[in-house]
Amino acid sequence: MCSRKDITIDVHPWFRDHHFNGIIIFPAVEIMLLLASIARKKNSAIHPETMTRASFSKFLEIPKKITELSALVEYEEKGDELCVRLLSRIEFKKISRLKEHAEITFLTRSRKKHSPGKQAIAIETELSIDAEQIYKDLVPFGPTYHSLTGKLHLSNKAALGNLQAPVLSRQQRMEKELGSPFPLDGAMHAACVLGQCISDFVPFPVGFARRHIHKPTRPGKSYTTIVTPVSQTKDELIFNVSIFDSTGNTCETVTGLLMRDISGGTITPPAELPRLTFFPQ
Repeated sequence: MCSRKDITIDVHPWFRDHHFNGIIIFPAVEIMLLLASIARKKNSAIHPETMTRASFSKFLEIPKKITELSALVEYEEKGDELCVRLLSRIEFKKISRLKEHAEITFLTRSRKKHSPGKQAIAIETELSIDAEQIYKDLVPFGPTYHSLTGKLHLSNKAALGNLQAPVLSRQQRMEKELGSPFPLDGAMHAACVLGQCISDFVPFPVGFARRHIHKPTRPGKSYTTIVTPVSQTKDELIFNVSIFDSTGNTCETVTGLLMRDISGGTITPPAELPRLTFFPQ
């Protein structure tokens, strides 16, 4: 059975650095924190460190010069799972309709955890791209979301990069349990760059099969990410993502990160970007 409630989302200044085609969009990593917080309030038994069957189906646009954004959440409990959806209401002259922006399923019962292991550092690098170039030409977000630092090393089998979590004026709810949202955002930037090298479109994250947080990332700390391609079709890529701390311990993993061409072919990789050929394992 589903239930809904209205919510108000605080719009922080740094959200304005997260934009697409001139439109400010609510970041997927912030949606994860928001829905985890809402799920915890709905059911204190949930385990927010594990998220499954996530979908980011439509951008939630943030109008300029606002500090709060009105939205709705929808809950659906099935056994030991709680599905939470983020919606918005579109008003017409006589009617209104709901638009779904995101959906994440959380667990309400602990399941067996598997040891994530240590970082496998070595990859066969075929090319490297400076983070400065990435944020100028490939992932043109504002400075707050420049989570990749140094050089991103790429091959047709993996991307290896360094991440930095910024220190901001305030933390979001659930950051203590789930960590800073910026390292994962930067890891998805690495996937976007690798995707542009192996495909003919600019891939954007639209969902994932499972995310598990083993050790929350923290503001001001540095991390490493490894992104590996799993499968490729004409307009869709799937990756696995891992984030490690400075000692090589796994902080979080994302399996089945689904990335697609959401521009309808209007945005393509730069012609001068080096090409890589992906061969599924």
